[in-house]
Amino acid sequence: MQNRPEPASLLIADISGYTSYLAGVELDHAQDILADLIDTVVSGLRPMFRLAKLEGDAAFAYALTPTIDGSALQDTVEGTYFAFRRRLRDIQQASRCDCNACMLIPSLDLKLVVHHGEIVRHRIARWEELVGPAVILVHRLLKNRVVEDLELKAYGLYTQACIDAAGIDPVAQGLRRHVEATDIAGDVVVWARDLGALWAADESGARFRVTDKTAHATYVLDGPAPPMLVWEYLTSPVRRPAWGTGITSVDEVSPSGRRGVGTVNHCMHGKDAIIEEVLDWHPGLTVTTRTRLPIPGVPPLVRTDDLELLPDGGTRVTFRIGKPKPKDRAAFDGAYPSVEPIVIQTAHGIASAANEEFARRAAAPAEPDVPASRERFLTGPVSIRPAAER
Repeated sequence: MQNRPEPASLLIADISGYTSYLAGVELDHAQDILADLIDTVVSGLRPMFRLAKLEGDAAFAYALTPTIDGSALQDTVEGTYFAFRRRLRDIQQASRCDCNACMLIPSLDLKLVVHHGEIVRHRIARWEELVGPAVILVHRLLKNRVVEDLELKAYGLYTQACIDAAGIDPVAQGLRRHVEATDIAGDVVVWARDLGALWAADESGARFRVTDKTAHATYVLDGPAPPMLVWEYLTSPVRRPAWGTGITSVDEVSPSGRRGVGTVNHCMHGKDAIIEEVLDWHPGLTVTTRTRLPIPGVPPLVRTDDLELLPDGGTRVTFRIGKPKPKDRAAFDGAYPSVEPIVIQTAHGIASAANEEFARRAAAPAEPDVPASRERFLTGPVSIRPAAER
């Protein structure tokens, strides 16, 4: 590390409502809940972002990069928010306490602000300290008029500088334009995403996925890499050459310019192309694709990849291949024995590449400690979906 300017993406995740929440609750339970939620937020931001410091009820993180993948960035922001909301729900369900701290959990929410600019890193004792106008600006933008002007309580807020560095088309991708007046940079154009609306739509919407009941074959792999890193290797075309044997190029076509439902990937293997269409998309949790292989007689393969956070912070990935339509059954049964080795090789390749990347990142300098929860609440996820939908 040198004391010189470096381009970086800066992110602050702030638990909104916590100050007023503290005013009328029992401090011991409130601090335990805060520790639990902060740990959830920091885990969601990794591995794209490194934790710079904890600031009370907020986490300040950064990624050293001149540009950033816009789809992966938004997946990280939205995946972190979804993990936060799931954790709120799990704590509320797990608690048998009727104190104010536990009863008022639903009043908490999360906002995330992202900026891109130059920073300077200083080493102070064991930790890095980030300085520069970009650091000041991203903190200033925490105090904004988004709630008043856009009527958003939970949101992801991206500065125009971040939008440019990420190559995001904000209008095509449904972000809302807003202008914030600041004392250090004048009027700053920002773009907002309503995270609360996304969460509500995700919870109420039907999922298109292969389940245990509809699966022809299921493969399960456990590894130390966290879910969002595995997700990155599963979904980013830039990562495919690390695990896809013989891939010469990947052409990604997304209607809005962002990966998600409707994205079509053309994976070239020399003159042959594997066409993969995304049917369902929940960042860090599950993705379903329909793949057409360049093998005569093989019907399209529908596959769902489910990611589950393990107690040690690693990931269990469950790959399910869907049963074919009745009209395709004979062709499928005849061809799948020759296709299965490719499916297994792909699954192991993704897991291996993500785990190797995790090992490399684990060797990087340590990040600040996150306060430990006393684990009064459940450590695993609690599903409210009917068993038939899981």
